[in-house]
Amino acid sequence: MAEENYKLSGTPQEGLWGATIGFFIGFAAVVAMGATAPEFKAALQLSGFLAGLLVAMPNLSGSLLRIPFSAWTDEVGGRKPILILLLLSIVGLIGLYFLGLSLENNSLTNSSYPLLLLFGFLAGCGIATFSVGISQVSYWFKQSEQGSALGKYAGIGNLAPGIFSFIMAISLATMGVAKSYLLWLVLLIIGTVIYYYMGKDAWSFQLKDQGVEKSKAEEIARKHGQELFPKYKLVDSLKASGRHWETWALVGLYFTSFGGFIALGTWFKTYWVELFSPSPINLFDDVKLGMALILNGIFIVVGSLMRVYTGQLSDKIGGYKTLYGGIAILILGSLILIFDTSSYSLAIVGMIILALGMGAMNAAVFKLVPKAVPDAVGGTSGWVGGLGAFGGFVIPPILGFFVDQMGTVGYARGYVVFTILGIICFLLTWLLHRAVNNH
Repeated sequence: MAEENYKLSGTPQEGLWGATIGFFIGFAAVVAMGATAPEFKAALQLSGFLAGLLVAMPNLSGSLLRIPFSAWTDEVGGRKPILILLLLSIVGLIGLYFLGLSLENNSLTNSSYPLLLLFGFLAGCGIATFSVGISQVSYWFKQSEQGSALGKYAGIGNLAPGIFSFIMAISLATMGVAKSYLLWLVLLIIGTVIYYYMGKDAWSFQLKDQGVEKSKAEEIARKHGQELFPKYKLVDSLKASGRHWETWALVGLYFTSFGGFIALGTWFKTYWVELFSPSPINLFDDVKLGMALILNGIFIVVGSLMRVYTGQLSDKIGGYKTLYGGIAILILGSLILIFDTSSYSLAIVGMIILALGMGAMNAAVFKLVPKAVPDAVGGTSGWVGGLGAFGGFVIPPILGFFVDQMGTVGYARGYVVFTILGIICFLLTWLLHRAVNNH
């Protein structure tokens, strides 16, 4: 087959924005159960544990599935995995829509709870698009441009939970549970169709799909500017990346930054109400949104936008310097929150500083992935994105433990967790940096 007969489509920028749309619409599933759980809890008379499990289901699938689906990207590219994850999420939302109808018709039974868990789990599959998209974007861009590209990808995508939380708060008050899920379902379908037409894999994957031999495909793609190429298939990619200690150091860093980001994205609502009891404010006529919800949205938006900026910064000054700076900012924010138990305004400052630190760290971690483990980017992204996101499950119970042991003041003192994690992150970053300098 003559080279001129190969059909190549797309550019790195098109690859970036296609993947960003897929992740944005999929990541919105973070709010799948959180906003509606109180309704189901009351209707089914669920215990706190069972209600908590219900809320956690989308995050569970969104974390676990990142690992195999991201590694699969090294074999087939990101387009197919993202489409499958979005389709599974659509199935989950269809199920939740019908359960929402049952809720409004007062026809839910105890047997409905397992179905809620199942459909919540499926709805969360879209969250796993994150690590797949990281790999998809990484293969499109040169090493020198990846910080900026991945910062835009993750920063814009991370805005989804904040935006959709706001939309859900309004729709639940005006439309009810079932129609809120239906609205969300329609938006997800539209987003999936857009990704179907816009989502493109890097050139080497396109050539492989056309039957071009691997070495020849890489040779042609390299002429077009592609620098990174996978060396392993799914299981081998996970094994290969898992053999690198650098992978597990990056997991620890992301556990603190992104896992902490997810954890506080839910924890701050409780923190503001219990420690400061802010008064609700009226927005959009009859729709009441508490200050806790507004502040929670500010945290998400600030952290997400910081990720975009520091992604570009990491291309200029390097991922390690960006990471050191982000860790220092995170520790400063946590110290303010630890010792502030009465100043509402100071606590807001601490929260914003914490968001800035986490956003900077999030951008820097994935800037380092292709450098740390260049031969298995997909597998490494899966481990880092999947296991790192488990911080969202592990950290809230620990924060709750401080409250159980210390009472209301524990809402402040619990942030010592992030001070300790920040110190550990300094050590991990130093070890990674030292290893690179010794190569």
